[in-house]
Amino acid sequence: MDGAVSISDAVTLDIGGMTCTSCEETVRNALLSINGVSKADVSHESSSAVITCKDVNRDTLSNAVRSTGYTVDGLGIEFNWSDKSVWKTSAYNTMWCLIGCSIGDFGTIAAFQFIFTESGWSTMSIMILAMINGLLTSIALETIILTKQVGLWEGFKVAIGMSLISMISMEAAMNLVDYLLTGGAILTWWVIPIMLIAGFITPWPYNYWRLKKYGKACH
Repeated sequence: MDGAVSISDAVTLDIGGMTCTSCEETVRNALLSINGVSKADVSHESSSAVITCKDVNRDTLSNAVRSTGYTVDGLGIEFNWSDKSVWKTSAYNTMWCLIGCSIGDFGTIAAFQFIFTESGWSTMSIMILAMINGLLTSIALETIILTKQVGLWEGFKVAIGMSLISMISMEAAMNLVDYLLTGGAILTWWVIPIMLIAGFITPWPYNYWRLKKYGKACH
């Protein structure tokens, strides 16, 4: 077979986009699903995979990795906006990020609305604090979720490495909607769903692009 390797050879691939042991498992499973691959040692720390195989073309190995959303030798699969599985995965990631952000954001606004009513803080100050607390609770929730999979320290490193662009745009969208519809930092039964929808939709396309092109996601 042209371009294939013999049973005694080990192929090393340079893989980009892996951030945790969950990423390693995804790549490993993709490689082991190929007929002829007997072993795959994958490391997100060295951004590599060493594959032991028989009569398997290097391109076949590379394409299997790229199909999971990661890059090989700096190249990924051709980007497009029509991958339903990536839309689904990015929606799931965005949903969990939204839950985490909402806890700190809504909690802060509610505290000033119902408890610290005479604080003298301006609407802008409250919203900035709400956004900061939203980022912190999102990272905390993500760490808790990932701890069950990869351990506390590894989970924290992945959580802290989540895209700030995604989280900040989410926070900005929610607070902007709140201000435009209520005139301040105010929670009502009807504005909360609209804030959540805006917070979800705003970063979702970015999260799809980031996952599809670079294989980077929260989980």
